[in-house]
Amino acid sequence: MLRLAACPQRAIRQLADFSAKLCLNALLTGHRAVKTSLETMNAPQSPLSADIEAALEWWRMAGVDHDYSEDVTDWLAKADAQAKPAQPSTVPQQAPSEPQAEPAKIARTNLLGDVPPSDLAAFQQFWLEAPGLDAIGPRGRVAARGPANAELMVLVTDPEEHDGARLLNGPQGQLLSRILAAMGYEESDVYVASALPRHTPMADTAAIAAAGMDAVVLHHISLAAPKRLIALGSNILPLLGHRLPKDASSLREINQNQVITPILVSEGLTDFMSMPLLKARFWRRYLEWSANL
Repeated sequence: MLRLAACPQRAIRQLADFSAKLCLNALLTGHRAVKTSLETMNAPQSPLSADIEAALEWWRMAGVDHDYSEDVTDWLAKADAQAKPAQPSTVPQQAPSEPQAEPAKIARTNLLGDVPPSDLAAFQQFWLEAPGLDAIGPRGRVAARGPANAELMVLVTDPEEHDGARLLNGPQGQLLSRILAAMGYEESDVYVASALPRHTPMADTAAIAAAGMDAVVLHHISLAAPKRLIALGSNILPLLGHRLPKDASSLREINQNQVITPILVSEGLTDFMSMPLLKARFWRRYLEWSANL
């Protein structure tokens, strides 16, 4: 009796070789199996053929219906090329990589100068005229608006693209107006400011803050002296001197010169317009925040 290997590939090869041997023996001896009667056609098969058929059927049910090999065969290669032994592949050795230099530290500058602005009016002039607040210079900067000592200050990361004489004079400003009205504030009673003096797409606020801009923003908040502060912008936290830019919930107040200002940090106005779910989350957080003040 033929013993089949446990491996599917080897078993199929054994069956194929065995079948070939049977056919060869039949041709050499001149025997032919001719079934001429109903009895012969219905005669039971030999145990060996039944075993072979059962084995093949078992492998078909297992999903193995072809002979597989793990070795790659180049069927188009010439015979002489196949006879040559395969050359071992040589992998060029790479030179040891040089140690990467650490990123250069950002030089911090005292942007406020030796004599910082002493009141809000002086700061507004400084904001529009100081040469070192950004790389472009004073031209095109946008000033804050609203009264000092306001019940609420709203701080955004930067002005809108087409802002001129008025900060947030576009779609973001329209959304802010509706938000303030829903909160019960007159917009003229709210101090609205930006942490950067001009529209700055994709601003690297961490680098800008490390260069000294965070001190300017905090001094601005101190001079404005609001009762409470809402900061809007997904990247605004570094400009508030916060060292965990992804953890907005951990910043609950700003303490300057023994004056504590409650703060709520959330995503920016553009985020609210593109994702209404963020606006709904902001309102939930605002209601919880304002209820505890």
